[in-house]
Amino acid sequence: MCIPGTAMSRYINFYTDFAFKKIFGTEANKDLLISFLNCLLNLEGDKEIADLTYMNSEQLGESASERRAIYDVYCRTAAGERFIVEMQKAEQDHFIDRSIYYSSFAIREQAQKGALDRKSWDYSLSPVYVVGILNFEMDETKERASKVITRVSLKDDENRNFSDKLNFIFLEMPKFRKREKELETLMDKWLYVIKNLYQLESKPAALTEGIFRRLFDVAEIAAFTKEERYDYEESLKNFRDLYNTLSTAERKGRAEGRAEGRAEGRAEGRAEGEAIGVQKGEREEKLRNAKNFKSLGVDLETISKATGLSIEEIEKL
Repeated sequence: MCIPGTAMSRYINFYTDFAFKKIFGTEANKDLLISFLNCLLNLEGDKEIADLTYMNSEQLGESASERRAIYDVYCRTAAGERFIVEMQKAEQDHFIDRSIYYSSFAIREQAQKGALDRKSWDYSLSPVYVVGILNFEMDETKERASKVITRVSLKDDENRNFSDKLNFIFLEMPKFRKREKELETLMDKWLYVIKNLYQLESKPAALTEGIFRRLFDVAEIAAFTKEERYDYEESLKNFRDLYNTLSTAERKGRAEGRAEGRAEGRAEGRAEGEAIGVQKGEREEKLRNAKNFKSLGVDLETISKATGLSIEEIEKL
């Protein structure tokens, strides 16, 4: 996980909610998101995204009792393509399932509302892209240890394209370890900025493109209004709290897991006992953290993202 920035940083920490929304989620700065998506999708010429429209980030179910989805950024191109762009600060259970669930709203909303005549909508869909910028390693297998970007699409059993209408792109930021002098592509430069923005004292010489001059102007804390500065400090505080909570939970989980594992291991075998103890310790710590977040007024969706617990579990605390 990215280490939180300090109040002395020149630029904002990209992993805070404030920074992510300011850089990628505002109309005034949408050229930054357009550049990032074009780079990520390797779009050039006529295929390049020229403009996009921000859409309602809160997607409701068909009834009040159904689960809803709240996106970090949700937008649509002139051609109708939907992009869900998410910053995921911490690992959680069923993360991939959650991403698939979120994509379903962007697919379902394409049905023409109020169309009673079957011929009024023929099920034609525009492509949906779910882009996840992850501050953790999703796949820690040895074979994929250095793979930063994972692209997922619908394929048949012979690995041929089945449909281009549902796509997932995950960026595992901890795996990106290039230094400034090693940056080769525009994608390298975007990844470098996302990961290191809060640590930089000036714009790196390797980032010569005009889009990065724009980004550093937008991200410089000294240029913020008083209200923006306050909002950023609050967002940074929440991020630090989350970082410290997760670090503490990890440390306590290991300690409690070892202690309980040793006790249960006497009866059931050391290996099995330690595994049970670790799971129990981590579970209890997640519940404590969720309860604390809830008492501070943090919304349930954010708590769910931070702890990996379901919203139903959190509501019962």
